[in-house]
Amino acid sequence: MPELPEVETIARGLAKRVTGDLIESVWLGQKKETLKSPASEIAAVLDQSRIASVRRMGKHIVFDLEQDRVVRAPAKSRLAQRMTKSRAARQTSTAPAEAVATKSQWIVHLGMTGSLRVCEPQTEVAKHTHAILRLSSGRELRFVDPRRFGRLSVASAADFDAGGIEPLEIDLDRFTNLFRGRKTPIKSALLNQKLLRGVGNIYADESLFRSGIRPRRRASTITREQLAKLFVAVKEVLNEAIALGGSSISDYVDADGEEGFFQLQHRVYAREAEPCLVCKTPIKRVVIAGRSSHYCPKCQR
Repeated sequence: MPELPEVETIARGLAKRVTGDLIESVWLGQKKETLKSPASEIAAVLDQSRIASVRRMGKHIVFDLEQDRVVRAPAKSRLAQRMTKSRAARQTSTAPAEAVATKSQWIVHLGMTGSLRVCEPQTEVAKHTHAILRLSSGRELRFVDPRRFGRLSVASAADFDAGGIEPLEIDLDRFTNLFRGRKTPIKSALLNQKLLRGVGNIYADESLFRSGIRPRRRASTITREQLAKLFVAVKEVLNEAIALGGSSISDYVDADGEEGFFQLQHRVYAREAEPCLVCKTPIKRVVIAGRSSHYCPKCQR
């Protein structure tokens, strides 16, 4: 599943390519699993909306939309018409109208295999395409998801909340307070999207390695000094991964169809039995809450 760096990379690429575009028409597929909001509601919100911005919130891609709605002033009452018949007739024959800008959001969660692709209209439509937005620039924005774990939804402006705190924005005091006293393994706590949003399996493993903490350690046993190291490691790992376009594991590509390169920098993730890059001890793999975790038994305590 794409994690924070991958989603950030995709959102930045889309922002450069589709910001300011008008959505002229919307096509949605028949697979209901991908739709978190009703199809009719998604189509109504997207159609004729302008993409004001594209950004990441947790593991979600949020399209901020603006749409000009024509609102007509209410007609004069019959009593008013009788009182000033000729004047009222002129006023109500063509009720004045004005354009009122409304704001909304289109929220995309990529799931495990979802992708958003900006295509020329003549490009062959890929199998497992679940949404096509035709843009005023002449291109199309397509949502493709073979395994259908991704989700599409809409919300009123500023209504969507991904939960948790952005790890790239949190300060040290708030970070340490999130984990102190928790009896769950620190790896599970890092993956808890209600605490930090966007951190997933890959970057939790890499952050724990850099801070020298074993993934099975109870969060409550980790000292403030160790949490401070983890705080720095999380930010470093995420920023380095964003700079390299994320980790291309399985199907991940960015908005231009390009793979990321941070997988070449992994120090423990998916390196089971390979020598630690620091001490040469074989990397171990354990399962914590159903998720694979990789660590060095010598470097991490």
